[in-house]
Amino acid sequence: MEVIDLSIPDVKLIKPRAFSDERGFFLQSYHEQQYREAGINVSFVQDNRSRSSRGVLRGLHYQLEHAQDKLVSVVRGKVFDVAVDIRHGSPTFGKWVAEILSDDNHLQMFVPKGFAHGFCILSDEADLSYKCSDFYTPGDEHGLFWSDPEIGIKWPSKEVRLSEKDQHLPLLADIHPKYLPGY
Repeated sequence: MEVIDLSIPDVKLIKPRAFSDERGFFLQSYHEQQYREAGINVSFVQDNRSRSSRGVLRGLHYQLEHAQDKLVSVVRGKVFDVAVDIRHGSPTFGKWVAEILSDDNHLQMFVPKGFAHGFCILSDEADLSYKCSDFYTPGDEHGLFWSDPEIGIKWPSKEVRLSEKDQHLPLLADIHPKYLPGY
């Protein structure tokens, strides 16, 4: 397994070792000891899966009191996966990183607590799997608007399909610091 620091070093790109031949491939999608040795010292308590179709954009979401580290991978399809640093006081506050994750490249993104997370589907359909370090807590849902001009995410498409909730999320500048994680 290879761990790659991104332009915001707290967010990691993980490249598991895949063994391929004419029959297909095998890879370990998670091995606790190897991740700990690589500096990802997290206890995951919940696994999630989602399926979406082309153009669906989910995000940018975070929990505050029950903040979650996430390990995101794509089981089927291709997605543009994004993490935005929303840690008030961070030197990279408001900055973002993104990677293409797919069933072909087997890449994973580690999104630590203090980051808003979102993704856009680039294939006809995509299945995502992600591990979380805390439980989903409906009353602790927060988010910011996907196309906040101050953040300036270069999404692969401006024609996206959003949930009703995601259409009305605030801009980062409009979120009071008490609703943002500290650095």
